[in-house]
Amino acid sequence: MVPIVKKKGYKRGRDTKRRRRDVDQIFDDVAKIEREGKTPKPAYDDDLPGGGQFYCVETGRHFTDQHALDEHKKSRFYKRRVKELKEEKQYTQDEANWAAGLTKEELPRAHGGAKMQI
Repeated sequence: MVPIVKKKGYKRGRDTKRRRRDVDQIFDDVAKIEREGKTPKPAYDDDLPGGGQFYCVETGRHFTDQHALDEHKKSRFYKRRVKELKEEKQYTQDEANWAAGLTKEELPRAHGGAKMQI
Protein backbone atom coordinates (compact mmCIF):
# COMPACT_ATOMS: atom_id res chain seq x y z
CA MET A 1 0.00 0.00 0.00
CA VAL A 2 1.42 3.40 -1.07
CA PRO A 3 1.04 6.21 1.49
CA ILE A 4 -0.80 9.34 0.37
CA VAL A 5 1.37 12.44 0.54
CA LYS A 6 -0.04 15.94 0.73
CA LYS A 7 1.06 18.42 -1.91
CA LYS A 8 2.82 21.19 -0.02
CA GLY A 9 3.86 23.24 -3.03
CA TYR A 10 0.91 25.62 -2.79
CA LYS A 11 1.52 26.56 0.81
CA ARG A 12 5.30 26.84 0.45
CA GLY A 13 4.97 29.08 -2.59
CA ARG A 14 2.91 31.62 -0.68
CA ASP A 15 4.97 31.58 2.51
CA THR A 16 5.36 35.06 3.94
CA LYS A 17 7.95 34.21 6.56
CA ARG A 18 10.91 35.49 4.54
CA ARG A 19 9.03 37.89 2.33
CA ARG A 20 11.16 40.58 0.72
CA ARG A 21 10.23 44.23 0.35
CA ASP A 22 7.89 45.10 -2.50
CA VAL A 23 8.77 47.53 -5.27
CA ASP A 24 6.53 50.29 -3.93
CA GLN A 25 8.22 50.08 -0.52
CA ILE A 26 11.61 50.41 -2.21
CA PHE A 27 10.33 53.42 -4.18
CA ASP A 28 9.48 55.04 -0.83
CA ASP A 29 12.98 54.28 0.50
CA VAL A 30 14.66 55.75 -2.59
CA ALA A 31 12.44 58.86 -2.45
CA LYS A 32 13.35 59.35 1.22
CA ILE A 33 17.06 59.13 0.42
CA GLU A 34 16.66 61.64 -2.43
CA ARG A 35 14.82 64.08 -0.14
CA GLU A 36 17.52 63.87 2.52
CA GLY A 37 20.32 64.06 -0.03
CA LYS A 38 22.43 61.24 1.43
CA THR A 39 22.20 57.67 2.62
CA PRO A 40 21.83 57.62 6.42
CA LYS A 41 24.31 55.45 8.33
CA PRO A 42 22.18 53.08 10.46
CA ALA A 43 22.95 52.35 14.09
CA TYR A 44 24.55 49.00 14.94
CA ASP A 45 21.96 46.25 15.43
CA ASP A 46 22.96 42.79 16.68
CA ASP A 47 19.85 41.16 15.19
CA LEU A 48 20.73 42.02 11.58
CA PRO A 49 23.52 40.45 9.49
CA GLY A 50 26.67 42.54 9.69
CA GLY A 51 25.09 44.64 12.39
CA GLY A 52 22.84 46.33 9.82
CA GLN A 53 25.80 48.29 8.41
CA PHE A 54 25.80 46.76 4.90
CA TYR A 55 22.32 47.34 3.39
CA CYS A 56 21.26 47.23 -0.25
CA VAL A 57 18.47 49.77 -0.79
CA GLU A 58 17.39 48.45 -4.20
CA THR A 59 16.70 44.92 -2.96
CA GLY A 60 16.08 45.62 0.74
CA ARG A 61 18.65 43.09 2.00
CA HIS A 62 21.32 43.20 4.70
CA PHE A 63 24.76 41.63 4.22
CA THR A 64 27.49 40.48 6.57
CA ASP A 65 30.34 42.54 5.09
CA GLN A 66 31.28 44.91 2.28
CA HIS A 67 32.62 42.08 0.09
CA ALA A 68 29.25 40.27 0.22
CA LEU A 69 27.46 43.51 -0.67
CA ASP A 70 29.79 44.10 -3.62
CA GLU A 71 29.27 40.54 -4.88
CA HIS A 72 25.50 41.00 -4.55
CA LYS A 73 25.66 44.14 -6.69
CA LYS A 74 27.18 42.01 -9.47
CA SER A 75 24.37 39.43 -9.30
CA ARG A 76 21.56 38.91 -11.77
CA PHE A 77 18.89 39.49 -9.10
CA TYR A 78 20.28 42.93 -8.23
CA LYS A 79 20.60 43.98 -11.89
CA ARG A 80 17.03 42.88 -12.65
CA ARG A 81 15.68 44.79 -9.65
CA VAL A 82 17.53 47.98 -10.64
CA LYS A 83 16.19 47.67 -14.19
CA GLU A 84 12.67 47.12 -12.82
CA LEU A 85 12.97 50.22 -10.62
CA LYS A 86 14.16 52.33 -13.57
CA GLU A 87 11.39 51.18 -15.91
CA GLU A 88 8.45 51.41 -13.52
CA LYS A 89 7.08 54.40 -11.73
CA GLN A 90 5.33 54.46 -8.41
CA TYR A 91 1.57 54.09 -8.49
CA THR A 92 -0.57 56.99 -7.34
CA GLN A 93 -3.94 56.97 -5.66
CA ASP A 94 -5.58 58.28 -8.86
CA GLU A 95 -4.27 55.26 -10.80
CA ALA A 96 -5.55 52.91 -8.09
CA ASN A 97 -9.00 54.55 -8.23
CA TRP A 98 -9.03 54.30 -12.02
CA ALA A 99 -8.11 50.59 -11.88
CA ALA A 100 -10.89 49.97 -9.38
CA GLY A 101 -13.42 51.68 -11.64
CA LEU A 102 -13.76 54.82 -9.55
CA THR A 103 -13.58 57.69 -12.00
CA LYS A 104 -14.32 61.39 -11.76
CA GLU A 105 -17.46 62.37 -13.59
CA GLU A 106 -17.77 65.81 -15.10
CA LEU A 107 -21.38 66.96 -15.02
CA PRO A 108 -22.75 70.18 -16.51
CA ARG A 109 -24.07 72.69 -14.02
CA ALA A 110 -27.83 72.90 -13.69
CA HIS A 111 -28.01 76.68 -14.29
CA GLY A 112 -25.14 77.24 -16.72
CA GLY A 113 -21.55 78.07 -15.87
CA ALA A 114 -18.49 75.84 -15.66
CA LYS A 115 -18.52 72.07 -15.38
CA MET A 116 -18.41 70.51 -11.97
CA GLN A 117 -16.39 67.44 -10.88
CA ILE A 118 -17.78 64.74 -8.62
